[in-house]
Amino acid sequence: MWFLQEDSMNEQEIKEQLCDVCHKMWQLGWVAANDGNVSVKLEDGTFFATPTGMSKSFITPDKLVRINDKGEVLEGAAGLRPSSEIKMHLCCYRERPDVGAVLHAHPPVATGYAVANKALDEYTMIESVIAIGSVPVTPYGTPSTDEVPEAIKPYLQEHDVMLLQNHGALTVGADLITAYYRMETLELFAKISLNAHLLGGAQEISRENIDRLCSMRAQYGVTGKHPGYKKYPNGQN
Repeated sequence: MWFLQEDSMNEQEIKEQLCDVCHKMWQLGWVAANDGNVSVKLEDGTFFATPTGMSKSFITPDKLVRINDKGEVLEGAAGLRPSSEIKMHLCCYRERPDVGAVLHAHPPVATGYAVANKALDEYTMIESVIAIGSVPVTPYGTPSTDEVPEAIKPYLQEHDVMLLQNHGALTVGADLITAYYRMETLELFAKISLNAHLLGGAQEISRENIDRLCSMRAQYGVTGKHPGYKKYPNGQN
């Protein structure tokens, strides 16, 4: 698996990294059939994006498309175009100049919370407190429409990780590996949270220790946004 950051990679290496992430998503069961989409911002302000109508297990560098900030195809094999959900990706880039990659998938346990309309807002696991904080459920939006970008927009200034109501999950990062790691953290936290509730309930970390953990982000060089201590009553937003 690739671990280099995008700013030290040429475009071919970025394409290969993007494909590797797509394959990992499929292997982990975060996507099925044509589910999910991934994009990466390039130095010239254009983007590489996964094509619509294709399993992430089949993605190869030659199948990626280059698009502009309007979602128009600049380069790509004949007949290939980005997912209609690219509007959601472009919204992330517009609202957050620090974002260099966007990943959308349907990790089963985290998506279960999205379908149940329950935010992952318990501060119970040290790693998730530092990495992602509370994870809201954004309002329902019909895929491929402007409803989804409008639904996520209010959350982007505080969150790098979101659950999309009745849909799936969205992560952003300064680079692709950061966005991918955040999706991994989200799904693991969802699994642990579900198990804790099956065992009688999760025990939250004290507010004092939560604040201490949040302050450690700078020490660890964690980029992006963090909501701090923020809960959503009854999982609603």
